[in-house]
Amino acid sequence: MTIEQLRQVLHAAPFRPFTIHLADGRQIRVPHPDFVAQSHTGRTIIVTHEDDTFSIIDLLLVTELKVHNSATAGPKKKKG
Repeated sequence: MTIEQLRQVLHAAPFRPFTIHLADGRQIRVPHPDFVAQSHTGRTIIVTHEDDTFSIIDLLLVTELKVHNSATAGPKKKKG
């Protein structure tokens, strides 16, 4: 995984949620670009989760970014 590949997915317009797959088998869902912060070099990212926890990830350990379409973007919040 390259820094540029992540940036392309992260800054795509319109943004599409994606899942980060790691070498150890973990999967981390990114529902919105505001959930990701990059180090100044871009090699390390921090992904915050909806429960206020976070994961620190070295991009060298990322095996895949799976970009979701609108049908698989996850549960939608109910209005009203």
